[in-house]
Amino acid sequence: MKKALIGKKLGMTQIFDENGTVIPVTVIEAGPCVVAQVKTIENDGYEAIQLGFGEVKDKKVNKPVKGHFVKANIPAKKHLREFRLDSIEGIKVGDELKADTFVAGEKIDVQGTSKGKGFQGVIKRHGQHRGPMGHGSMYHRRPGSMGSTSTPGRVFKGKKLPGHMGRVTVTIQNLEVVKVDMDKNVILVKGSVPGAKGSILKIKSAIKA
Repeated sequence: MKKALIGKKLGMTQIFDENGTVIPVTVIEAGPCVVAQVKTIENDGYEAIQLGFGEVKDKKVNKPVKGHFVKANIPAKKHLREFRLDSIEGIKVGDELKADTFVAGEKIDVQGTSKGKGFQGVIKRHGQHRGPMGHGSMYHRRPGSMGSTSTPGRVFKGKKLPGHMGRVTVTIQNLEVVKVDMDKNVILVKGSVPGAKGSILKIKSAIKA
């Protein structure tokens, strides 16, 4: 990974290129992110940077986290994320990273938390088929056989059952940066990204570009 930022999903819109082709884009507020910590092989055993994003009141930050920001001599941030970069040379605590970290045409990976859909049955959650809808079947939207009785006498791990759907970490790879707007500090990314409006995203250089 060469570059990274924390961003916030603002929503989707569409723009037109020079040929008049419509391009669906996601608008992401990309930073400004402040470097809160630089991890080195000597001190931590690996190289990484920790970025802070978003304003927060001091009274909403607990003492250990507040001490972390005081040590770095930067104002408290609402979100902290760590990124392992190929090289941390030239990066120091207090540096500010903005939307111009990425340029138009660059490929990126965007990671976020997908929308939660609550408790769902097997038909919606796993795409299973329903049973016969005749009144006599009495088996319409249930999950199916749980296994035999005495052997094995248990439900195998991994069986597709009803449960909580969504709200998992999702990464979409090789998205294209269509435009970078430094006046509003946003980047326009072709296509959709995980999560609802206002959710926090990790934006990284594409590893398979």
